[in-house]
Amino acid sequence: MIRKMIALFGIVILALIYRAIMPPPAKICGSPNGPPITAPRVKLSDGRYLAYKENGVPKDQAKHKFVFIHGFDCVRHDVALLTTISPELIQSLGIYIVSIDRPGYGESDPHPKRTPKTLALDVEELADQLELGPKFYVIGFSMGGQAVWGLLKYIPHRLAGAILLTPVTNYWWGSFPANLTKQAYYEQLVQDQWTLRIAHYLPWLTYWWNTQTLFPSSSVASFSEDILFEQDRVLMPIFDSYQSKYRDLVRQQGDYESIHRDLMIGFGTWEFDPMELENPFPNGEGSVHIWQGDEDGHVPVILQRFVAKKLPWIHYHEMKGGGHMFPWAEGMGDKVMKTFLLGEPFVL
Repeated sequence: MIRKMIALFGIVILALIYRAIMPPPAKICGSPNGPPITAPRVKLSDGRYLAYKENGVPKDQAKHKFVFIHGFDCVRHDVALLTTISPELIQSLGIYIVSIDRPGYGESDPHPKRTPKTLALDVEELADQLELGPKFYVIGFSMGGQAVWGLLKYIPHRLAGAILLTPVTNYWWGSFPANLTKQAYYEQLVQDQWTLRIAHYLPWLTYWWNTQTLFPSSSVASFSEDILFEQDRVLMPIFDSYQSKYRDLVRQQGDYESIHRDLMIGFGTWEFDPMELENPFPNGEGSVHIWQGDEDGHVPVILQRFVAKKLPWIHYHEMKGGGHMFPWAEGMGDKVMKTFLLGEPFVL
């Protein structure tokens, strides 16, 4: 009898542990219990849907067509730079920007097998279905900037150029020297160090770690101000007031398939090292630019400098006093676009 009771108790404990670490199923948009579909979407070759939003001049009048990839905990409405590009510049340069909901965010179907490669192929399919032409530009902000490395790896032949706005770096990319990543890693908040360790080494515990209440988890996911420097403390309220209109859309299909999977992919083991990429524009027919602030509490500037040094074909712009939210600084969109499209010097 005692053995049976012990066995039963063990089964109960295992069941509770399993329940704690297993995420609930995603609430798929358009399903009986899921959120409604309000955005235009394209159906991808594997049956998933990708939601998008068109901005700027009409597509058929555009001289420059961009695909924008949003950052962590954002949606298609959060187009970094768009709020700081003047309407006059959009019209004069003929700028068209289509922004997407990355899989699992907003109204794009989750992709449990998502990788940097699958997202690159999703963007290519979107461009084909929207008839953007043989080549288009891409812009990525933060985690969306990190995603651009996948496009440069897997579909470089489709790109006319790329803008990476403070792209997130992965501490486990092979080219980083161990002493450099160690320095950058331990400059992060302890709660973020543990969040990234679990996402990388124990991804199956990611849901539990980010939902348990015993220890603080991701400072970014919890909207902590502890990682903000001077400029971000000024700009974050501007971003928050803009994003507040769409906050409920971001994780509406579930935290796991949006922000948690972002952590697992962004800081997991990649199938390639971005610092081993070759110049996609050896004849100068296009260009790749990185913008990075030296007071960015989300992305260590010392790692970004190393990336730029390893890839000398990248145009690297470092902003003194710049934070993670620099794209929302007044006039920043005009400056970035004039540098990228017209070749004007970037001056703060």
